[in-house]
Amino acid sequence: MRRSHWIRMAVAAVAAAALAGCGLGDPSGTDGGDAAGGGEVKGKVSLQTWALKPKFTAYMEGVIDAFEKKHPGVQVEWLDQPGEGYSEKVLSQAAGGSLPDVVNLPPDFALPLAKQRMLLDVAAADPKLEADYVEGGVDAYRFAGHTGVHGYPWYLNTDVNYWNAELLTRYGLDPKKPPADLDQLIAAARTVKRESGGSVYLMSRKPGLMDFANAGVKLMSDDGKSFTFNTPEAAALLDTYRAAFKEGLLPQDVLTETYAGNTKLFNSGTAAWTTAGGNYITSLATDNPSLAPKVVSSPAMGTPPLYVQGLSVSRATENRATALALARWVTNAGNQAAFARLTSIFPSTKASSDDAYFSRSDGTNAGDAKVTAFTSLAGARMLEPVQANDAIKTVVNQQIALALSGQAGSKEALDTAVARCNRMLKD
Repeated sequence: MRRSHWIRMAVAAVAAAALAGCGLGDPSGTDGGDAAGGGEVKGKVSLQTWALKPKFTAYMEGVIDAFEKKHPGVQVEWLDQPGEGYSEKVLSQAAGGSLPDVVNLPPDFALPLAKQRMLLDVAAADPKLEADYVEGGVDAYRFAGHTGVHGYPWYLNTDVNYWNAELLTRYGLDPKKPPADLDQLIAAARTVKRESGGSVYLMSRKPGLMDFANAGVKLMSDDGKSFTFNTPEAAALLDTYRAAFKEGLLPQDVLTETYAGNTKLFNSGTAAWTTAGGNYITSLATDNPSLAPKVVSSPAMGTPPLYVQGLSVSRATENRATALALARWVTNAGNQAAFARLTSIFPSTKASSDDAYFSRSDGTNAGDAKVTAFTSLAGARMLEPVQANDAIKTVVNQQIALALSGQAGSKEALDTAVARCNRMLKD
């Protein structure tokens, strides 16, 4: 699944009760309604979201109504685009000079507009930005080779490790002390293979760009114009995985295009470990109610990955003060907290860290996982460059598969991947 779409798809998949405007606003007092960008907040402004209708219509209308009430005379036109083809729609709007004043853009959708200088540097316009939003969320809208921050982080998610405690116990491992790094994971996988007779796997996915990043590999040049992950450190990581694959610690079909995925193997009881978002156990309770109670969570290994949606402001807006104030309002702590209570996502404001709904578990394994994910967000970062689109990641995955199968040397595969990806960047 394409990571830039992860949060949008999670939102679209969750049925929600209507909020009807209750609980909206920002109890922290940092809504930035008048302060962001300076100037008088008045007149008409447009706001475009991505696939929020009809499930979140009541919520969004409540947010907008509250903003208009706070600023008498302001009129907000809310546009919502379907999920499919959204990136193409935004590019078409930009090319035609009809980009909305405030537009919902994940970082990879924002990048081409930032390259064309079509998005406002909200950090320059809003001095409180970095003080009020989590660092990783802000950094997600900084692009190599381009000055500024090109969006307010809106809602976030990250990955958590999930373990089948029943299987770990059965095969001699302690579910209260699951593996915390790759070496421990491989050692535990070896134990599971031995004790299960090869019927169950612990490791069930091949490495990717995020694993390279967590190994300290620099994925791109400082100017964002070329990939640089063909390093000795990346080759060593592939060598480690190739040895594990040769030893039978991963499923044979993990290298194929038809591979079911580690989460599906986890759900079926064939694998004892997977990674997923902070609310995975809640959905698992519906998909596999007998497995859900047996699952325990732990923090992601290394730096937690960050998945981000945000609101950008058009540089061409004729109502800059109101556009900035609206982006601030939609993404403030109160409105984000209300949204997160309807969906499987987390807020991006620092003030949200004091919200017990996110920071305290109710004692269930699902509650524990939610807290693990939320507390991880303070240190979470986007590990994959926004330039790594689906086509580029396909090339990388193909070369990694060749390296793990032994059909190519690790450095050779990485050199090939970098060369091909860099050609694709120039096209």
